[in-house]
Amino acid sequence: MLNILIVGNGQCGNRILDAINKEAFGGKSKFAKFYSQQKYKSKVETIAINTAINDLKELSFTKAKDRIHIPHLHGVGANRTLGKSVFEDNKSHIMRNIEERGNFDVGFVITSASGGTGSSFTPPLIKEIKEKHDFPVYAVVVLPFREEGTLYLQNAAFCLKEIRDSGVDGIILADNQFLKQIGGDVQSAYNSINDMIARRILFLLDALDSEMMMVTDLGDFKTVMSGGAGLATIGFYEAEKGMNVKTTIQKALSPNGLLFSTDVYKEGSRAMVIIKGDKSYLSIDEISSEVEKLSSSVGHVFKGIIVRKGEAPQVLVVLTLEAAKELENLYSVAVDAIHQEREKKTRVEEQKEIDKAFSQIDGLEPDY
Repeated sequence: MLNILIVGNGQCGNRILDAINKEAFGGKSKFAKFYSQQKYKSKVETIAINTAINDLKELSFTKAKDRIHIPHLHGVGANRTLGKSVFEDNKSHIMRNIEERGNFDVGFVITSASGGTGSSFTPPLIKEIKEKHDFPVYAVVVLPFREEGTLYLQNAAFCLKEIRDSGVDGIILADNQFLKQIGGDVQSAYNSINDMIARRILFLLDALDSEMMMVTDLGDFKTVMSGGAGLATIGFYEAEKGMNVKTTIQKALSPNGLLFSTDVYKEGSRAMVIIKGDKSYLSIDEISSEVEKLSSSVGHVFKGIIVRKGEAPQVLVVLTLEAAKELENLYSVAVDAIHQEREKKTRVEEQKEIDKAFSQIDGLEPDY
């Protein structure tokens, strides 16, 4: 049995964490009396951290004891400099809450790269955990819609760089811009994205603690995540009625299955493919042909198979990247955003000079 820590930082991280707990508790709300009936095989500790108390109050599936409010008005207003200062002031309180929960085999920290609390808290939090403990820590980072504005874009750029420099063992990317293909109204789209990420994380946790044919375990996951440029994404697909396992694997690796826009066969570095389903669906020839196709492009592919009686095929792929064209594009846009913000500051300074001009006649009256 694995001991797993999952931390959700900021509003986005909190909501994905809540979606994970929703799945783990079988959809029972905080008003039901089913908290002891978790679906986790592993021992999983979840913690939601936020400066905005209202965001914590909105969580429906995360226990009160697992919510840490860091008092600072109603958030840090997308200001990462302020957020870092608030983290430093409350670091001992946050770390004490983690350390009181025991020892862990692996940790995941979930955040948006673009906001305030999550974006600023996540890099120093990972650094603190890594300095005090020897278990691997992976960041699950959600990138912003590109139209969300200059502040969010520059936050995302600096946050990602700082996470890479924090000692993190790997970054799993999800991208709102890519995932907006889901469509629908804003609330439904965000909920769907949160659920997609949550389901993939839970499938991974379940698989790492399951008995498998062609075993894939935490050690293999560590090896996969250590490949490439320290970046990864996750693909997933559950077969529709009558769909064979070969097509299911292809769908998991397709744009509709991935959390981040990438050309799997050009940018991938290592992979882990976990296949679950009834043995009647699990054709070794179909599985081997798709895994061989992937390994011929990305190098090493770990393969795990979980036999579940009566279940249609489900496929999860963890893919590390040696290149990420979409991330390069985001940084180009972020650089433009940083310049825009600097130009605005310059204009504001010029406005102050105008104010000085007006102030020259303070206390005077016109003379006719």
